[in-house]
Amino acid sequence: MRVLFITGEYPPMQGGVGDYTRELGRALGESGADVYVLTSTLAGEDYLRLSGAYEPTVYPLMTTGWSLWGQVTRALEEAKPDVVHVQYQAAAYGMHPAVNYLPWRLRLQRRRPSFCTTFHDLKVPYLFPKAGPLRWQTILALARGSDAVVATNPIDWAKAAAAGLAERLHPIPIGSNIDCRPPAAYDRAAQRARWGVGPDDWLLAYFGFLNANKGGETLVRCLAELVRAGHPARLLMVGGQTGASDPTNVAYLARVKQLIADLELSGRVAWTGFTDSEEVTANLLAADCAVLPYREGASLRHGSLMAALAHGLPIITTLAPESSMTEPLAHNSAFPTLRDGESALLVPADDPAATAAAVIRALTEPGLARRLSEGARALSHHFAWNAIARHHREMYHQVTGKAGD
Repeated sequence: MRVLFITGEYPPMQGGVGDYTRELGRALGESGADVYVLTSTLAGEDYLRLSGAYEPTVYPLMTTGWSLWGQVTRALEEAKPDVVHVQYQAAAYGMHPAVNYLPWRLRLQRRRPSFCTTFHDLKVPYLFPKAGPLRWQTILALARGSDAVVATNPIDWAKAAAAGLAERLHPIPIGSNIDCRPPAAYDRAAQRARWGVGPDDWLLAYFGFLNANKGGETLVRCLAELVRAGHPARLLMVGGQTGASDPTNVAYLARVKQLIADLELSGRVAWTGFTDSEEVTANLLAADCAVLPYREGASLRHGSLMAALAHGLPIITTLAPESSMTEPLAHNSAFPTLRDGESALLVPADDPAATAAAVIRALTEPGLARRLSEGARALSHHFAWNAIARHHREMYHQVTGKAGD
């Protein structure tokens, strides 16, 4: 099986979709597939630094706009794939609709490969001022032009099914982009001391980029609540701050940093910046808990949540909206869920006081942190890359009619 991924971002660009695509490509390659990636010119030549048993062949040739169609045509001539698989996130394509109509453009090809799309979010692209409902129609154009559609979480699955796409939907969750592999001779106390954190301090960790939907202001206000209550709390912001795809993240980061200054918390907040995966692991394992106050509720689309689970951190995060429960029972096993008090503590969104109370409970109630850690690790086994790759192979065989190659 020959697979061509199309993605607007790829390492060394900073972005969860790029990291996901690389991990999936490696897992598919290790299972016998030939994997190719068409991605942004900004990806450079990092892909040449082999770090695993298999590395996809990467074409860093893509620019945003209608020129995408010609770039895809050239990649098809090189790779000759059985399947073209778009990793869709509107911001990664510059909010341009060219990718949304790509499957219809490829119908003009003499030898059209099968076409799949993974929706990492359902954010609509920009068309023109006051485009309104036409923007949602561009999402539907991509989905309806695809032979198969991957939904990574129950909420997106339900929304796509309601739009009449149930027959082509495949529920496949994402995995952690960060393996739990600390550096050689890792010393937790020394790693904490590096950030000015003592043995009795409470170190809260946040992992991932900041944007308006991830609750950065709630996180900072939670820290302020803990400090006011006399707890020795500190916050470690792990990883890159804004990513490579969404320019609105920069403005939101400035708001969060201003709030930290206004609340006089600068001495209690440290930023690691973008680091390699071993250093990410070192910093996550140095923390006492992860606090991920997503405004739209904890979702399986968040790689930062997957990483916290894989590292066995006690997790405080937000309740998912009731719409996530509209998924038909038959697909529940594809989307294992967080359970309050077992694999995480769940709190209302935009509620710093409730978030702080959950942190206090996790770090003071006897045995709770250990139970949450064990529950997180157990849940993370459902999101292993070999299982995710197997589900993709099954989907590819279905749409191509090719069995087991």
